[in-house]
Amino acid sequence: KCRTGPLDIVFVIDSSRSVRPFEFETMRRFMMDIIGNLDVGPNATRVGVIQYSSQVQNIFSLKTFFTRADMERAINSIIPLAQGTMTGLAIQYAMNVAFSTQEGARPLHKRIPRIAVIVTDGRPQDRVTEVATQARNAGIEIYAVGIQRADMNSLRAMASPPLEEHVFLVESFELIQQFAKQFQDKLCGVDMCMEQEHGCQHSCISIPGSFYCECNPGYRLNVDGKTCSPIDACADGRHGCQHHCVSVRGSYSCRCRAGYYLSHNKRSCTMIDYCSFGNHSCQHECVSIPNGHYCRCRSGFTLQPDSKSCRATDLCNGVDHGCEFKCVSTEGSYHCVCPEGQQLQPDGKTCSKCGAGHVDLVMVIDGSKSVRPQNFELVKQFVNRIVDLLEVSPHGTRVGLVQYSSHVRTEFPLNKYHSADEIKKAVMDVEYMEKGTMTGLALKHMVEHSFSELEGARPLSHNIPRIGLVFTDGRSQDDISEWARRAKESGIVMFAVGVGKAVEEELRAIASEPVEQHFSYSADFTTMTHLVESFSLNICPEEGKGETEIRSPCECEALVQFQTNTVAILQSLTEKNILWAHSLAQMTARLEDLEKQIANKK
Repeated sequence: KCRTGPLDIVFVIDSSRSVRPFEFETMRRFMMDIIGNLDVGPNATRVGVIQYSSQVQNIFSLKTFFTRADMERAINSIIPLAQGTMTGLAIQYAMNVAFSTQEGARPLHKRIPRIAVIVTDGRPQDRVTEVATQARNAGIEIYAVGIQRADMNSLRAMASPPLEEHVFLVESFELIQQFAKQFQDKLCGVDMCMEQEHGCQHSCISIPGSFYCECNPGYRLNVDGKTCSPIDACADGRHGCQHHCVSVRGSYSCRCRAGYYLSHNKRSCTMIDYCSFGNHSCQHECVSIPNGHYCRCRSGFTLQPDSKSCRATDLCNGVDHGCEFKCVSTEGSYHCVCPEGQQLQPDGKTCSKCGAGHVDLVMVIDGSKSVRPQNFELVKQFVNRIVDLLEVSPHGTRVGLVQYSSHVRTEFPLNKYHSADEIKKAVMDVEYMEKGTMTGLALKHMVEHSFSELEGARPLSHNIPRIGLVFTDGRSQDDISEWARRAKESGIVMFAVGVGKAVEEELRAIASEPVEQHFSYSADFTTMTHLVESFSLNICPEEGKGETEIRSPCECEALVQFQTNTVAILQSLTEKNILWAHSLAQMTARLEDLEKQIANKK
């Protein structure tokens, strides 16, 4: 066997018409004898066969077979072409196709010898000198084997130097088998790795007449051609490791920092979820961090010294307090409070409401673009806080709602809903209009429509107070003075509530007298809650502090109701006294008549 290392060998066989069938059979045996003494395989010697005449035919390429048995079967199945002798064309094919990496030739940098064995019996019918030179310059070592009628000059033009080692002329096909042994010795030669001190650090590869050094997998050959250095597969930066790249024998592996584990893709890293182990003992929340975890409390709670349990900082936020109006936190406890003028009920949570103070209340809210959707939701909550202060019923307080922007829309009239829960739900369902700010148009709509008996306002003769509450966040785009005046002249008690960029001059123009008690302002939407208390104190007209005692809305309405009831009772008693006196006079007159009749009879 040839032990000089791997080779890439392509047999270029002349199958022109001058080669008789029995002679072609001798060529078959020649190829099989040489293949039989080679160490063939994907990592050893690779063999390809092409035949030519006037055209070139690939029998099998360097990548097709890797066992001698498969190669012999393919060689035995060759059918000669039996045409002309285009040797130059065959060399061109060998150079461009048969020895290409696509057809199985190893890359040139691997330094595996590329050998072409051309076997022909005649003179070429095309030019061979130029194409053979190109093939040799491309790194192909050419052996030219001529039989019988072969032209020696053509053989010498094709073969590689030195010619005495690469040109062979056999007198007849019968002698070619004897030549195979001679050719085998030339092809294999001496094992140069065994004959001298090669100096290779890892492996020595013998080739005809020379040798080269090769490194183990994971190493590269240094410039001295003998020693080897480990390949740093991480150095080119294309490894894709998220944390660390570790070079290992020409390859690499990814590793993660402490507290992380390698994901399924073997490149990215995922933080270890220490909380998922179930042994953290955190009362509220467990938060994983690299190399451990810590406990965290929910909003309104403080982490205790044991770093696990939590205690409420603001008990009103930490418990379901149930306060109807407002919860006030104290150290370790809390209590409920009610708006001024209302009493906390015995349950410690609910507040008393005006039992006799009934009004017709229409709220006019600004739905312009400047309010913005999130603030409009706060406005709706503000409206519902006011509703919470009232005792809504068909015979009690009635509530209507109007929204305006560039136009005006009645969301619901005074006679639409008969309970606070219905009104509050309807308020939360109101959709934001998001356009201009036509406050004057809204006031006109309120006066002409919202307080009409058709929309649920009770007749003026019933003496039910009519209250209008206008909410705005900016300057009106139309005039408000005329309809603000008409509203007050028609008996509507006007309140003006401004937020943000609301204009104080306009708020004062809308508000009833005394102005200071009928208009309020808040810098932004999130601090509007104090306006609810202000509104609840002024919903029933009061005297200012100092000279006259301030009454709550309930007390004020109760006083009005008491006065009304008292007048009605007095009127009833007066009417009864007049009837009694008239009856007494009639009876007296009849008695007098009776006495006169008795006297006359006597």
